Amino acid sequence: MSLFSDGHTIKKLLFRIKKNETNRRVGPLSLSKERDGLMTEDDKQPLQPDLMAQLDEVRQALGDSSDLVIRQLKAGQDGKTDVAFIYLDGMVNPTIVYYLIQSFLVRSDRVDLNMTTNQTSDAGAWIQQLGIAAGDVQPLKRRDDLLHAVLCGKTVLVIDGHDEAHAVCTNGWEHRTVSEPTSQTVIKGPQEAFTETIRVNTALVRKRIKHPDLRIESKELGLLTKTSVSVIYIQGIVDEGVLAELHSRLESIKIDGVLESNYVEEFIQDSTFGFFPTVNNTERPDVVAAALLEGRVAIIIDGSPHVLIVPSLFTEFMQSAEDYYQRYDFGFSRMLRFVSFVITLLTPSIYIALTTFHQEMIPTQMLISLAAQREGVPFPAFVEAVMMEITFRLLYEAGIRMPRAVGTAISIVGALVLGEAAVEADLVSPVMVIIVSITAITSMIFPNPEVGISIRLLRFVFMGLAASFGFYGIFIGTVILVMHMCHLESFGKPYMSPLAPFRLPDQKDTLVRAPWWMMYTRPSLLHTNVYREPPDESTEKRGGSDSSSS
Repeated sequence: MSLFSDGHTIKKLLFRIKKNETNRRVGPLSLSKERDGLMTEDDKQPLQPDLMAQLDEVRQALGDSSDLVIRQLKAGQDGKTDVAFIYLDGMVNPTIVYYLIQSFLVRSDRVDLNMTTNQTSDAGAWIQQLGIAAGDVQPLKRRDDLLHAVLCGKTVLVIDGHDEAHAVCTNGWEHRTVSEPTSQTVIKGPQEAFTETIRVNTALVRKRIKHPDLRIESKELGLLTKTSVSVIYIQGIVDEGVLAELHSRLESIKIDGVLESNYVEEFIQDSTFGFFPTVNNTERPDVVAAALLEGRVAIIIDGSPHVLIVPSLFTEFMQSAEDYYQRYDFGFSRMLRFVSFVITLLTPSIYIALTTFHQEMIPTQMLISLAAQREGVPFPAFVEAVMMEITFRLLYEAGIRMPRAVGTAISIVGALVLGEAAVEADLVSPVMVIIVSITAITSMIFPNPEVGISIRLLRFVFMGLAASFGFYGIFIGTVILVMHMCHLESFGKPYMSPLAPFRLPDQKDTLVRAPWWMMYTRPSLLHTNVYREPPDESTEKRGGSDSSSS
């Protein structure tokens, strides 16, 4: 019996596909922390009033780690109330902790902290309002909240006889300072890049958008890492549908740890096995600020210098920040990127098709020259191209992984020596070396490196089609690729917009960039508050533009 005629087999296959899709969205860990043993019932218990018992539980929970510091002191009006400051060495700022302890001891000298004798005043309220001279003080009622605060770099104050602790923000771990971008460099424009610290990154965005409608929502991802994630958008400009969909996808992420932004990107992207990225990422604060002003949403992940931007369209990956900082060039630079996209994708396959199937299309003099060059080459054009592409990728990877002092030299010497030796040994033709070199150069012109990865994979597909069917295979592959790109979406937005569907008002910033005095509207795809004005100043214009754009 055929597989497709067996209904029971088809149902089993559909069930497996659905189960795999669920596992991909949910992650390798189960949805329940209790079932995985990540949180016990003891962790959820309220704090004990007995200070020594509470400290013993903290030591036991953290395995009596060597970096755990518990500073026990006497405080209060009578000087007999036991208090303890709990923190992790290296996670806090020692100066802030010193002044915190000093100020608390001085201030508590006027208050009775002993709950057995003090039945009238609210000592907990006094600690929150006057006892701790800090900007961020949070009350803690449960044991897991206390442990989480300590692990996040906060100092926790525990007082004997109190069933409530107090977490003080004293974060002070070492972090990298703001430096120049490494992957998205520009000649003219800001030279700041994000770091691995989330608060530094949010401050870089705040510095550029000083408006009360800028919203920063925080949450945690990772059952073990508890990684902080910030969702940033501008209220009144953002597309509420996109924002709701993003929150829904973030809430569905269940994984043990989030160490880099790509962890989140693979969970929230629309198409996992698509050739093109549907989530943009950047290390430039000015690019994030520009995206927020257009109505998009940014996701900052603690520990990663790359910020995610959604929704993202194909044309955005062809745009560089420098396009908006240099003098208007009639869109020459951007058009060059679109042309490079075609060159790096199709040049090797066109050469393979011409030399294998369509020699009559080559001019006579050029055909004679190519035939003379390929006279001693033992491999067909397709094998030549594959060999050269793989060799270039090996040199590229070696140049990246090698130490910086020798990486560049290895790449240059390797390319020259191997290329010349291959031609001398008649393993490849000189024309193929030129074609692969042009392909490699044009693949590096895109501002976002992820586009180059997509093109690199598609290049091998088109080379195989050209070697099998000639120009017919290239034409069929191009049609399928265009249909695939038009079918893609990014958070419900057409991936090829504003080219397909065609939106005339948005052409001012697509293939070319119009002068700034002409770009007074935001992309109509995110049509909330189209005019580039604050949300509270363009209500009438927004209504008129919505009706006109529809």
